[in-house]
Formats: sequence, structure tokens, C-alpha cells
Amino acid sequence: MLATPKRLFVGRPLRSDRLGETLLPKGIALPVFCSDPISSVAYATEQILLVLGTAGAASALHLAAPIAVCVALVLVVVVASYRQTCFAYPTGGGAFIVSKTNLGEKAALTAAAALLVDYVMTVAVSVVAGVVAVTSAVRPLAPHAVSISVGLVVLLAVVNLRGVKESGTAFALPTYAFIVLTLLLIGSGAYQAATGGLPTADSSQLALQHTAKVGGVFTLLLCMRAFASGCTALTGVEAISNGIPAFTRPKAKNAATTLTIMGALAITMFAGVTALALGTHARAYANGNPSVISQIAESIWGRGILYFAFQAATAAILVLAANTAFTGFPMLASILAQDRYLPRQLHTRGDRLVFSNGIVLLAGVSTALIIGFNASIDKLIQLYIVGVFTSFTLSQLGMIRHWSRELSRPMGAQARRRLRRAQAINAVGAAVTGVVLVIVVRYKFLGGAYLAISAMVLLFFLMRGIHRHYVRVAVELTPRPAGVALPSRIHGIVPVSTVHEPTLRALAFARATRPHDLTAVTVQVDAEETRRLVDEWNARRIPVPLTVLDSPYREITRPLLAYISRVRRQSPRDVVCVYIPEYVVGHWWEQLLHNQSALRLKGRLLFQPGVMVTSVPWQLRSSTHAVEAAERETREPAARQ
Repeated sequence: MLATPKRLFVGRPLRSDRLGETLLPKGIALPVFCSDPISSVAYATEQILLVLGTAGAASALHLAAPIAVCVALVLVVVVASYRQTCFAYPTGGGAFIVSKTNLGEKAALTAAAALLVDYVMTVAVSVVAGVVAVTSAVRPLAPHAVSISVGLVVLLAVVNLRGVKESGTAFALPTYAFIVLTLLLIGSGAYQAATGGLPTADSSQLALQHTAKVGGVFTLLLCMRAFASGCTALTGVEAISNGIPAFTRPKAKNAATTLTIMGALAITMFAGVTALALGTHARAYANGNPSVISQIAESIWGRGILYFAFQAATAAILVLAANTAFTGFPMLASILAQDRYLPRQLHTRGDRLVFSNGIVLLAGVSTALIIGFNASIDKLIQLYIVGVFTSFTLSQLGMIRHWSRELSRPMGAQARRRLRRAQAINAVGAAVTGVVLVIVVRYKFLGGAYLAISAMVLLFFLMRGIHRHYVRVAVELTPRPAGVALPSRIHGIVPVSTVHEPTLRALAFARATRPHDLTAVTVQVDAEETRRLVDEWNARRIPVPLTVLDSPYREITRPLLAYISRVRRQSPRDVVCVYIPEYVVGHWWEQLLHNQSALRLKGRLLFQPGVMVTSVPWQLRSSTHAVEAAERETREPAARQ
């Protein structure tokens, strides 16, 4: 039933040997991995102005300039630091692999939990911010923000399920359109400022609400809080280091180059938007509608073609920023699953050579978050960036330890100077991101960051629990030196409800396997039906003894289990093999018309030690089309090879 819709939306399966065709050149890797940090210029400045506006005076907004410079400097340090990671750990995994190798399991799981939470927040915040951009231009759509956001998450998931390269190709145009239009906006604003002065935004005349203390140390604290909000511009920077295996060769060099291009674009655009926001005296609305960047574009271009094109590009890049998470989350989850910290299903590639289970999981959690917070960007943004700076700091600390280990080996003076320089870069990165992390936690904790931190803690212990389970199972499954002893005897049991083709096939198969003894068992719920069954059994002269179990409470499963347990207790070294006749239907609705007693019995027997369960299927005619569809699906990929 689901095969045709799946092929329609996801596409035909790809062979494993075509994995190399899915690798990304730099031109496509940029929109795939960097749409999140590039898109953050659409709201990072706004978050700074929103905090500074609580001072209640327009003069406080000019503090945005030095704060933006500090954010840009942090971005430079982080980009330089992660370039080192790309070359040192070209197999991907980013902060998790670096922390695991150099700092131990606890630090690695902390970094992984932080990144997984941050990826979920990236999807929620990016999509909701994109919807805000849409509703800024088309304000009657504002009441439908939740529905639109959920629909966009589903769309992103479907596109990513088709393949990483396909999603990158599809999203390249909107990403580059946003970059070009933003640079054009900055250029237009600079030209107007140089020739006659920038026009003012409509919101420039609005009074600011004074809700924060200022003066002396309070002004410093306000700036730190604004800085913490502006650091949303750094989200997604680590995605490239996580996904290095997705790049074409040379992987590490291409990843580092893409990271540098992303950093240069993000800094230029962030600085330009901040300058235009101050030049147009734009105010940040508490509900984010209209957005600051929308006010800037309207002031400089008016509500013409360029304005609406820019709003469309902004909405697209904000939504597509979630694509960074749809690329990074499944890859990181796959690495964690490979190391037995997450369920093994997340390590498996789907039909289109993507980690489809991770994509579906991310879409589901993000959708729940959007619905739970009613698509409110102000509430969601408070949960943001705590995770990313946690992983930043741990990654840089791990890189310091990595370079120390490398420096302990014999090498020439030039190589030693190069490693010292790399270690110094990571040391600065660790110090800067550590300070930022403290500031972010301090000023966002009560605003909602405590929820993200709680999720990180919960995920940390969940991953440790999953790992302990896999280790325990591996120990239990380790074969003993003597191997497994052969059972003394095999007792065959065939549950019977009536004499029909499935029952006769199960009896024939059981006899063909030649157990030491074979018994058919029926449970008496209705005395008359049981009498007819016994009569037919004797009339057919079936060469298997039939045992009748009484069931005064009309249960079927429990008397059978009790009988099988008695047989097992009489001979603990023997094995009981239960042959269960069951018929196979072709339509899902046919399942509802049968009581599934065979399935329930099978499920209970699997927990009985010393009991083997053998299903003997009987395919009804309705199952024929399902079998033919499965055969066609098997033949089609082979025919295309």
C-alpha cells in the first residue's frame, strides 16, 4: 500500500556502489551545510536590537555596533578553529569524535547531546523564522503560522529523503539568491548613505518600552545579554566538521575551503545588516513581525519587486537553514549509532543512500516542538545556541589535547611551529567560546534555555543507558568456548483450532522435520466445536495424536502456554518446537477481520526459554498481488543495472 507513494516522493532506490555519486562539490556543499549560519544574519541583528531596546532609549541601540563587532570576532575565531578540526579529523564526527578521542566518553556524550539538541532547535527556529518573514510581507497569514511551519518541516524531510545531493541542488538557488540580494541590499544602502542619506524605517518613530535597568554595571550586563542573543549568528558553523565525508575529494581541503567562504559571507552580511539597521533606525518588534531586515529592505527599496523578491529569498533561506540540521543530525546520529550510543536503526542508510531514519526522527521531534511552542520565535530562540557553544568549547578543548599529543612526537622545527600555531588557534577558540557559553547560559537560562539544558542532560543519560544495553547484550551473546550443546530431544507441538489446509500443512511440515515426538493440541472453548474437530480428526486418520485442553474461562493462549511449560519442565534438557499454522492476507483491512491468535501466541512463546517457534504460512489468494508487487520491486533495480 505504501510502495507507490514512497517511490513517488522519495524516488527509486540507489545501489550502494553509487554512494560516490552523492558526494558534494563546494558549490552545492555551501547551501547544504552553510545555510544555517548564512541565514542567521536575518535575525541575529534583530535579537541584539530587541535586547538593547529594553533600555528604553534610542541611544542604547547604537551599542549594537560594538556588540556586532564582538560577535564577528567570535565567528572568525570559531571558523579558524574548526578549520583545524577539518584537517585533523577528516573522517567527520566533529565535536563528538574530537571529544571522544581526547577528552573521554563523558565529554563526548555531552558534546553529542548538545549538538543533537541544537540541530532540533535549528529546524524549529529556522522554519518559524522563515514563516515570520512570510507573514511580515503577507500579514493575513500570521494566524496560520503553526500549520505553515509544520508543512515546511514535512517538505524539507521529503526532499532530504530523496538524497543529500538532490536536496543541495534543489536548495542552491534560494541560498545564492539570498546571498546576492542581501549583498545588493547592503550595496544599495551604502550608495544611498554616501549620496544623500539613508531613509528611516517606519518603526523609527515608535517609542521604546523601558524594562531594563541601565547605567554603570547594568549597561554592561545589558550588553552582555545582547551579545548572547546576537551569538545566534554562529549556529551551524560546526555542521561542516560533522559532515566532511559528504564532500568530494580532497575532502578535508574542500570542507575547510567551504567553511572559510561561509565565514566570510556571514561576517560581511551580518556587519552590513547591522550597519543598515542602525542607519535606518529600525526597531525590533517583540513578536518579530515585521522583522528588522524586512523594515530595512522596505526603507531602501520600497514595497516593490526587489522588496518582495528579497522577502521571498529571506523566507526561503530561513526555512532552508533547517537543511543544515537535516544533513548534520542524521550523520551525527549514524556515528553515535555505530558506536552503540543510539539505536542501530539510525546507522542504516535508506533507499536513497541517506540516513532516512535520522531524517524522519528529526522531522518528528521538530514538529512536536513547533506545535508545543505555537510557532513562537521569541520562545524558541531562548532555547537556542546553548547546545552549539557547549559543543564548540568541548571541541576546542579536545583539539588542544590533540595538538599536545602530536607535539610529544619527534619532528622538525618547522612542523613544531605549525602545530604550536594550530594549538594556539584552538586555545583562543576554547577560551572565547567558553566565555560566550557562560554568558549565554547566564542570560538565557530562565528565559527557556533550561529546557534545552534539561534535554541535553536527559539525552546524555539516555545514550549512556543505550550503550550499556548494547554492551550487556554483546556479553550475553558471546559464544562459550564449548559452543552450544545439542538438545537431548525435540518435542513437536502443533496448535490446532480446526482441520483446514493451513493446519494440514503445519502437520505435514512438522512431520517432515522428524521431531522425537509430535502432538497436536487444541483448546476446548466450545464443547460442540471440539467434538466436531475430534470426529473429523479421527475420520481423516491423521497420524498425529490430538490432545484436548479444557479452558473454563474461554482463554486460548494461557492453557497452551501452561501445557508447553509442563512439557518443558519434564525434560529441561529437551527443546519444545511449536509449529504455528497461520495464513497470510494481502490487504491491511483483512487483518482487522481475524483475531490474530497465532500472532499473540507467537509473541508469548518467544519469552519462553527452551521453546522454538516455527511459523508455517498459508498464503490466501488476496496476498498474490502483494507477492507480485514485491517481486516487481526486486526485479526493477536489477533491470536498471
